[in-house]
Amino acid sequence: MGTVTGEAEEPSAPAAAARTPAAGRPSSLSPSRAADFMQCPLLYRFRVIDRLPEKPSPAATRGTVVHAVLERLFDAPAAERTAPRAVGLVPGEWQRLLAARPELAELFAREDGSQDPERLARWLADAEALVERWFTLEDPTRLEPAERELFVETELDSGLTLRGYIDRVDVAPSGDVRIVDYKTGKAPAPQYASGPLFQMKFYALVLWRLRSVVPRRLQLVYLGSGDVLTYDPRPEDLLAVERKLHALWEAISLATETGDWRPRPTKLCGWCDHQAHCPEFGGTPPPYPLQVRPPAPRPVPPEESDR
Repeated sequence: MGTVTGEAEEPSAPAAAARTPAAGRPSSLSPSRAADFMQCPLLYRFRVIDRLPEKPSPAATRGTVVHAVLERLFDAPAAERTAPRAVGLVPGEWQRLLAARPELAELFAREDGSQDPERLARWLADAEALVERWFTLEDPTRLEPAERELFVETELDSGLTLRGYIDRVDVAPSGDVRIVDYKTGKAPAPQYASGPLFQMKFYALVLWRLRSVVPRRLQLVYLGSGDVLTYDPRPEDLLAVERKLHALWEAISLATETGDWRPRPTKLCGWCDHQAHCPEFGGTPPPYPLQVRPPAPRPVPPEESDR
């Protein structure tokens, strides 16, 4: 699942922080965290090392509910995987999520703290519309996923651990593997498609290392716009992703050791929850919680050492 657009690929920063509140050194890389570092190293620090809380958003929460519905629908026999049945699952999945994360109730609270039923009803209707649109893009009565919400993890020869959650894995009778990811937003313009595709190649690389099979197809299903984008990876594509991940991890490791996490201003800064801690907005990051490696001594030029 996706990250930058609020997809539910892995536990959100607030949810993860609730389980593991103590700051710590990064120990693995996921598509979401890789995207965070590429977007802004300081954002990565706030989420992974400082574990600063973030406000829940209606879009990300809706994505979590829709993903849960599309996963649970396959529990039913093929003939019963209908649009009305799937739409009918939405309220129950919302209640299930709310029971696990009561703080989400604040999404639909008025200023006086009371709940706004009309706002909740509109939000549920939007989620139901996304679920219903999926049936115009795929036919679940003809699908039997091999895996749903599959957690994958592998350690590369370098020692770098990669992990993440794949929405769906389909395996054809021929053995061909297709990785499917649901996006509740709209398909990006071609010039911005590299981010979601990088996420899919990440998953393909992990599956390749785990099962020694290069997935035949990567498929992104955009429920917000009704688009389906596909890509057929080659081994050289995945090797290039592996090299990129190693370079990212080296940069993350260096920043972790030195405490040098620099902001990278972009248009996305306007949606960041951490402006109060960001120097770009006049804020100050919290004290760095990890021990910093002292800087390497400056080499003395030969002409100075002879003096």
